[in-house]
Amino acid sequence: MSVPDYMQCAEDHQTVLVVVQPVGIVPEDQFFKIYKRIASVSQVSIRDSQRLLIRYRHHYLPENNEWGDFQTHRKVVGLISITTCASAKEWPQTAERFHGQKEVYSSTLYDSRLLVFGLQGDIAEQQRTDVAFYTSFEDCPDVEKRVDDFVGSIFIVLESKRLDRATDKSGDKIPLLCVPFEKKDFVGLDTDNSPVSLLLGVKRHYKKRCQGRMRKHVGDLCLQAGMLQDALVHYHMAVELLRGVNDFLWLGAALEGLCSASVIFHYPGGTAGKTVARKPSISQPADAGKRHRPGALTANGISADTSTEIGRAKNCLSPEDIIEKYKEAISYYGKYKNAGVIELEACVKAVRVLAIQKRAREASEFLQNAVYINLGQLSEEEKIQRYSILSELYELIGFHRKSAFFKRVAAMQCVAPTIPEPGWRACYKLLLETLPGYSLSLDPKDFSKGTHRGWAAVQMRLLHELVYASRRMGNPGLSVRHLSFLLQTMLDFLSDQEKKEVTQSLENYTSKCPGGMEVITLPDGLKLPPVPFTKLPIVRSVKLLNLPVSLRPHKVKGLLGQNMSTASPFIYSPIIMHNRGEERCKKIDFQWVQGDVCEVQLMVYNPMPYELRVENMGLLTSGVEFESLPAALSLPAESGLYPVTLVGVPRTAGNITVNGYHTSVFGVNSDCLLEGLPAVKTSGCLVEVIPSLPRLQLSTSLPRSAHTPQPTSKEELSSTVSLQLFNGETQQLTITLKNIGSEDIETLELTSKIVSTKEKVFGEFLSWELEEALSHLPLKSGQAVTLTVSIKVKLDFSGQESLLQDLNDDGISVTGLPMSSPLRQVLKPRPENKSVSSESGKAEYSHIKTLEAVLNFKYSGGAGKVEGYYRELSLGVHVDVEPSVFFTRVNTLPATSTRQCHLLLDIFNPTEHELTVGAKNNQELVLHASECQRMAIQVDKFDFESLPQPDQETARFTNPKQLEEERQHAQGYQINSKLGICWSIPSLRRRGEASVEGVLNQLVLEHLQLAPLQWDVLVNGKPCDCDVIADCKAGDAVTLEVQLTNRSKNSVGPLALTVVPYQDFQNGVQNYNLEDAVTFIGSNTFYIDTVKPKENSVCVGALLFLYTGDFYLKIKFQDDSAGRELPLAWFTLPSVHIRALATPLQAGA
Repeated sequence: MSVPDYMQCAEDHQTVLVVVQPVGIVPEDQFFKIYKRIASVSQVSIRDSQRLLIRYRHHYLPENNEWGDFQTHRKVVGLISITTCASAKEWPQTAERFHGQKEVYSSTLYDSRLLVFGLQGDIAEQQRTDVAFYTSFEDCPDVEKRVDDFVGSIFIVLESKRLDRATDKSGDKIPLLCVPFEKKDFVGLDTDNSPVSLLLGVKRHYKKRCQGRMRKHVGDLCLQAGMLQDALVHYHMAVELLRGVNDFLWLGAALEGLCSASVIFHYPGGTAGKTVARKPSISQPADAGKRHRPGALTANGISADTSTEIGRAKNCLSPEDIIEKYKEAISYYGKYKNAGVIELEACVKAVRVLAIQKRAREASEFLQNAVYINLGQLSEEEKIQRYSILSELYELIGFHRKSAFFKRVAAMQCVAPTIPEPGWRACYKLLLETLPGYSLSLDPKDFSKGTHRGWAAVQMRLLHELVYASRRMGNPGLSVRHLSFLLQTMLDFLSDQEKKEVTQSLENYTSKCPGGMEVITLPDGLKLPPVPFTKLPIVRSVKLLNLPVSLRPHKVKGLLGQNMSTASPFIYSPIIMHNRGEERCKKIDFQWVQGDVCEVQLMVYNPMPYELRVENMGLLTSGVEFESLPAALSLPAESGLYPVTLVGVPRTAGNITVNGYHTSVFGVNSDCLLEGLPAVKTSGCLVEVIPSLPRLQLSTSLPRSAHTPQPTSKEELSSTVSLQLFNGETQQLTITLKNIGSEDIETLELTSKIVSTKEKVFGEFLSWELEEALSHLPLKSGQAVTLTVSIKVKLDFSGQESLLQDLNDDGISVTGLPMSSPLRQVLKPRPENKSVSSESGKAEYSHIKTLEAVLNFKYSGGAGKVEGYYRELSLGVHVDVEPSVFFTRVNTLPATSTRQCHLLLDIFNPTEHELTVGAKNNQELVLHASECQRMAIQVDKFDFESLPQPDQETARFTNPKQLEEERQHAQGYQINSKLGICWSIPSLRRRGEASVEGVLNQLVLEHLQLAPLQWDVLVNGKPCDCDVIADCKAGDAVTLEVQLTNRSKNSVGPLALTVVPYQDFQNGVQNYNLEDAVTFIGSNTFYIDTVKPKENSVCVGALLFLYTGDFYLKIKFQDDSAGRELPLAWFTLPSVHIRALATPLQAGA
């Protein structure tokens, strides 16, 4: 026997062997269809306690049948032949073939059957037990029943042989059972009763050998007949007999039979790895499965019915003894060179038992022994089968790497040099089966989690063999896939030289067959997943970039509620578990715009020791139609983190998700998904794409500035312009707006904002007229519109008095005062101008101040406008403000009129140029560099009560200090507009305004304010004010009217006024004793009743001048309770100057 049956197991010893073979030409599919139906009858119950198990084979070597006496389960006892016969003429030939087939196994056959398909007629109607006729392969309903009857007849023969051999007929000669190679050893052996034989004891020895072998043979028959207890007894007796005569081959067989019977007792489920018992026959009762194995064990391995097992257990081996007896039997088999197959099969059976017992180490010892069993000259196919079975057995006991080793040996055997036609496909298939044993899989995802498993060097060797085998198979696509897998998963274990070699091989393969992302399906159904190159290059982070500042969309505030998410009211909840998947799917808080180029920044790293060329790198997205604009990279060797920006254009609106990126490296196209790259950092990959919006390009008449805004500014500017102006100067900025997008600009708004600054700005810094530009809307693509913005800088013009600490009134010239003003008389003329020599003062006043503002252009149009979106374009305006003039001191002097006063301004020129200052109705004042002069301006007092007042609601909720500042600002603006102070620098041709808004203090404002009570004095109907001299004639009555106008908010009065005349001698002496010169017609006291707001009251009197001369009238208020509550400034009346002239003589007097 040269061909071992590696599928044998211990429980096969209780089966009978039936061969099922075709006779003549039978379609293969039809044959195996009937074969499966026959094989379904695997056991048949004969009696309550007996059953017969059948083992079917469709191919069995006749030489193996010769070992049937050694172990009866190897004996072919049944033959079922399947044939086709179309007509009666073919029947004799078919019967002859069937007879010839029986002759092959005639020495061992118990019974046989012939199944004929396709024959009809008289022959088919004959009733024969050994032949069954069927019209077709489909119309054969009783095949199983026929097989069941056939098995029953086999059992009858088996039982008769068992009884015949088991009965001890004394005197009968027991034949010597032999294995094929023993027959020649016993030829010529004298076993009769000769004296020589008796003397040598040969006969006694021979008889025991015959008895021992027969006992063992009967044990086999009992085991096949389902009589386990009897089999155990016979095996024990055979062991004792054979051990005494040193019949080691048959002793090993008896021990193996004892082991098999014990295994059947202990493991009724079998040791072949099947989870269920053999399928019962259709003729078997429902409970036969329980009856034919009364010694079945429960889950814990203890027999459920101990009373029926006492006798059986006495002869049955324990699980530990089974293995010991297997070892002993195998050692006996090893003594015989021709019993190598028996020894090998015994090792396999022992391994299966040890696998059930979970004794892997001892099982490996049996397998190691099986490896070295010499079976003679084996064919290449037999070697492949042997190594494959060893691999499966090692897998069975959990030695996965050892299993993979023998599987790989079998694969290499498929392509041995001695084979004329190497089986590369079989080699490749076996190599694939070795992968799990070496902790390898063909899915790269298994290598992205945790640490590397397995021996990398062995894995790389195996992958190289897969590449080579697939190439020899003529499948370069497989070679590319396996080589890509090697480069992707084993990159960390490859040396620099190996990396270079692998990539060169890959490029050679991909030049013929480019690598892609399709799933490769092998002929046996195995699918090879794609291998994306996520390590070439390695991506560390993915960040979606916002659009440039000028292109970012903004939502109209009134529409924000439409897209607000229902967020939790809690700041933090510890119950919410944040994971990377949620973070990756989180929506980013900015938007992209349909039709605009969008950017995603990747931080990549080249791990290769040489330059890495990445071609066609782009984005993988989902959600909206997206046009990816691929890029080509060239990363230097071991580059470190390197930023790469991938761009694309969304063509539709909606939510877009960046799922990953695609590359082409070494001819392999890869789709790298972020969900498979847990190490990649990302702040979110989901962003909203809004409908398309127009695009606006801005250009200015001034050059762009590289100046960046202050860090405190939150504005991100599209562009910036810078200019230098003197304080108070105005310049025009022309802005050109051009539509460079595809959508029409339908709306345009312009706002300005001064960036936070320490300087206080008076007036409007930026002003414009937008109506002209709006008249051109909608602005088509390619069209432009211009806009003029006026830049007017007006900062605080006030200076500190410390600058002029060396100047006094004597050294300041006063201009702008009328020659008759009393101020002219008290100030001395200035002999020479004094310049400021203090360097610290110069430094302070030459300090350049900065103003920054932002012009925001809001525009919208197209589909984005319908959705409530707009864009902003920001222009930064940076102005360096140089000082022009400073007002270092401000004061007031009363004028001759009660409704006017003089405003005194000390003006300092901090520039390095000659400067002129002028005001309305005043002559210009020339100031040299760093010179200070005083200017006096006569102004009418101001009625601040006429300024608009805040309503009660605003005043209630506004800070009182703020209200006061606003009131002073309004008063200062009114005063400044009346003064109209301007400056100019002729040498630079620069001019501007000068404002006193930040200079006026509260006291000055009070002096400039028109009193709420307005007094008018009329002499003979003519008002007396502003140095007006009223002329009258001595001796004539002079009418005197005093008129009060109440502009306050409350009623005033009653009041009493007393008129006192006096003369001023212009030398400091005033004469009030004028009873003889002036007389009153009536009383010199005027009484005014209560005057309500907005009303007036007039009182009239008269007086008479008796002499000529200049007289003055002083009108005083009597001290009463009504007048004490009001300020004294409210009762300032104009002085009255009356000149009494002589009466001309009448003609003829």
